Amino acid sequence: MKTHSRYTLSRKWLMFWTLFIGFGALAGSFGMLSDSSGKAMGMDTMLPYFQVLPLSEYLYQDYRFPGIALLCINGIPNLIAFILLLQKKKSGIVSGGIFGITLMLWICIQFVIFPMNFMSTIYFIFGLCQAITGYMTWIFYKQESFSFQESDYPNIGSNPRQLVVYFSRMGYVRKQAYRLANQTGAQIYEIKAQERTQGTLGFWWCGRFGMHRWAMNIKPISIDLEKYEHVTICSAIWVFSLASPVRSFCQQAKGKIKKVSYVLVHHTSGKYYSVIDEMDQLLGITHQSYTNIQCHAGTYKIR
Repeated sequence: MKTHSRYTLSRKWLMFWTLFIGFGALAGSFGMLSDSSGKAMGMDTMLPYFQVLPLSEYLYQDYRFPGIALLCINGIPNLIAFILLLQKKKSGIVSGGIFGITLMLWICIQFVIFPMNFMSTIYFIFGLCQAITGYMTWIFYKQESFSFQESDYPNIGSNPRQLVVYFSRMGYVRKQAYRLANQTGAQIYEIKAQERTQGTLGFWWCGRFGMHRWAMNIKPISIDLEKYEHVTICSAIWVFSLASPVRSFCQQAKGKIKKVSYVLVHHTSGKYYSVIDEMDQLLGITHQSYTNIQCHAGTYKIR
């Protein structure tokens, strides 16, 4: 089944913004340089506002310098970013987002020297949209570049007395669960949700469950938890709380686990002691150990 690529969609939007801003700056620069007085574009009355800027007596007596600056700061860089994005280069993603910030800074200067006006405001919003799109494109690129191969973990299942349980929406928790099971030889069990959890809509649906601290319907537990001497439960953090499918698993597993440890994978640097306490209460047992792992799109750091 072919999955929808959020990176591809966001990259196309970023290409649109770089092309739109780049050609807009190119046209504005051409207009300033072809008629440096600004009369042709009705901008001659705005020149006095530039006199508050440094070196105004040399640089802002006409529109030649502003035209060159517009071309060099917003025109050419955005068109270069567009070409890099067209070639699917990582540098295109980074530069495309940065040039959105550059445009906002450019407009901030206009906010200082000009009266409030529609054109400056709308282009500030355009820059903000470009910067946000660049950030989203980078995140989606990192997510879709994340790789996981079960064959890299050949030692799983060699120790039938231990079990690693996990739920993973993006694959980040799965990788940590397999790494741990491979180290200890533990068997592995995946919690499977019966709600939509994948993709963008799944992200928002899971966020709703996480925000309300709800349990989520999962497939019935298909293993005998009581036969294992030790169980490690690996969970992501949803909206600063326990992932809802893991909450459901803990509710159903109460009284069936002898010894337990936790692995929490999350984006922030928090310790999430409240989540650990909740899992203890749901299982009716006190954990032996826990590990906090910060994860930024597949890059892990133990906290």
